[in-house]
Amino acid sequence: MREYYLILAVDEMARKLIDLSIYLENDVISDPPGARPTINYINHEQSVESLASFFPGLEKEDLPDGEAWAIELIQLSTHNGTHLDAPYHFHSTMDEGERAITIDEVPLEWCFQNGVKLDFRDREDGYVVTAMDVETELARIKYDLQPLDIVVVNTSAGKRYGMDDYVSAGSGMGLEATMYLLERGVRVTGTDGWSWDAPFVHTKERYLETGDASLIWEGHKAGRHIGYCHLEKLHNLEVLPDHGFMISCFPHKIRAASAGWTRAVAILES
Repeated sequence: MREYYLILAVDEMARKLIDLSIYLENDVISDPPGARPTINYINHEQSVESLASFFPGLEKEDLPDGEAWAIELIQLSTHNGTHLDAPYHFHSTMDEGERAITIDEVPLEWCFQNGVKLDFRDREDGYVVTAMDVETELARIKYDLQPLDIVVVNTSAGKRYGMDDYVSAGSGMGLEATMYLLERGVRVTGTDGWSWDAPFVHTKERYLETGDASLIWEGHKAGRHIGYCHLEKLHNLEVLPDHGFMISCFPHKIRAASAGWTRAVAILES
């Protein structure tokens, strides 16, 4: 498997950019069956006929090296690849009954803020992180949350991207853990897993044991109480420090949508 790690040195003495995003690509398991993106690549030769349709009489030999353009046709959902979920994705309402905002309505200031990393890589797959876990981790890294901090969660799923079990890998953030962050002013969170919550295969087991539907998507549903966004399918979180960096995660502006793709980037000042 190739490594999805990229550091761009903008100014070696001042700033580094760390790519926190996965690729949109074929043949890598980044979503459950039936929900994966499909990319059809059209190369410079295959596109000659399309270009010639604009210019009557144009022949392939008339073009430099007989080439037209490269283009890709993509079939995907707003939740493929690294993306930012809007409150509307979680529920029709937020903030105790207000209309949930869509991705085009997310405040831009939420998407460019100081970053904080919580490390839960030692938790087993399906573990549901609690408020106490978050508080303990913040104490370990000696950090007090500030309003609008972007909090990203490093799980064991990050290193399993591209493997068959990626979608079922990693721990998830429970309702109380999510509320702990939101009550302190956090409005954007993120995970390197497929979902902010524990993977469905593990939640299914708990639901079948208890019959308790409140366990399903409990972290997402925290948005009913306090509206927030989260990033899913981040990458390279293990190379980030605990704090002392910024995150940029502006979403694609899709009218009335539940999510938008983003090239999430961490910015470290040296």
